[in-house]
Amino acid sequence: MSLALIALASACNPENQKAKQLTASCDTGDAKACYDLGERLEAGRFILRDRGRAAQLFEKSCTGGVGNGCSNLGVMTLTGSRPKTSPSAKKGGNAKADTAEAIALFRKGCDLGGTKACTRLGTFYRRGIRVTHDDAQAAALFRKACDGGDFVGCANLVPLYVAGEGVTQDIAVARDFAQRSCDKDVKPGCMELGKLYLNGTGFTQNDSIAATMFRKSCVDPEAKEDEPYVRFSADRDTEGCFQYAKALELGKGLRQNYDRALDVYREMCEDRHAEACFRGGELYDKGAGSYRSPKQAANMFKEACELGYAPACNRPKPAPVT
Repeated sequence: MSLALIALASACNPENQKAKQLTASCDTGDAKACYDLGERLEAGRFILRDRGRAAQLFEKSCTGGVGNGCSNLGVMTLTGSRPKTSPSAKKGGNAKADTAEAIALFRKGCDLGGTKACTRLGTFYRRGIRVTHDDAQAAALFRKACDGGDFVGCANLVPLYVAGEGVTQDIAVARDFAQRSCDKDVKPGCMELGKLYLNGTGFTQNDSIAATMFRKSCVDPEAKEDEPYVRFSADRDTEGCFQYAKALELGKGLRQNYDRALDVYREMCEDRHAEACFRGGELYDKGAGSYRSPKQAANMFKEACELGYAPACNRPKPAPVT
């Protein structure tokens, strides 16, 4: 009887009904419905997760003119998480990562009006990855995304306007983009806003507000200040988390807390933030916080050095394994 009631409740769940409606609409050629269904399948949101089927739906929506379908397919292609589609492919296997194909998908998606695709394509121009480095082109793509409602694009414009790279330097515009994106809970936007307050750029310098913004860019919004461990946001910004850890370590704008700072440094070191590895190693080496661990310090210094942070390379090395 209980199982029957659970099955009935599941069948009546509005989200399950929505998934069925999207499936029916997609089957009749509605490309936007295919995209929406693909997002649900990829995330396993109110429906059994199926990345292979999601990729097929993103491809179908991209072909049907939905730019962000191209973008999502591009991310799968870039990260090597796009399932193989060849009939002879081993079930469950993924295709190799392909940066060139991903860029082509982002370009197509942006041309179709996909705001996320424009932001991602802009990032390649900003960094000069597989395309010629071009800050002006990056700024134009970020602006297109931002104007279309992708607030990550707005956040990416902030450092360009602060430095005058690819655009005319304008601190007031940078401040507006940072505030606008952080107000929409875009983590990189909160990180950029924190940096403006930290450096007194466009605002009166304020360590307390800066630390609050860095925390917002990093920590789960439901987490309480007095929780024993840091609860990280799923979409945390790595640099924002690093800045939050520094504020905790130095007591800059908030109460000094070495243990919490080390908690964040460790996590950011796993995210391959080189200086986070180094500063975490320093805390272990000095015994700042609850305990000292030369072994942990040496491991973090080694990781920082391998990630390219030169000051870590002359610090103690891990003991050889015997």
